[in-house]
Amino acid sequence: MPDSAQRSARIVLITLPDLDAGRRMARALVEERLAACANLLPVSASIYRWQGEVQEDPEVLAIVKTRVERLAALETRVGELHPYDVPEIVTLAPERVEERYLAWLLEATSG
Repeated sequence: MPDSAQRSARIVLITLPDLDAGRRMARALVEERLAACANLLPVSASIYRWQGEVQEDPEVLAIVKTRVERLAALETRVGELHPYDVPEIVTLAPERVEERYLAWLLEATSG
């Protein structure tokens, strides 16, 4: 697979308040081909500063797999679906993605 395909894959980390919100968002992103897959890791604890106060809340972490060309649309859609005023959307570029998985990811996010 060409290097440009390898450079296309992205992993997006998104925290949500609960599993139901995570499922709704993940399903919408996959159905709309903005994501190939989303893994939901329940029961994480987030400690953060918000409006001058240190907060601690349980959250769900979504690990979303997509391609760089879909990032802007994915971020817009997360903003529409997410219940937080400022959703966490952190994008990582993997060093390498196994070729068969990458081919699937690219096909699943083609639109």
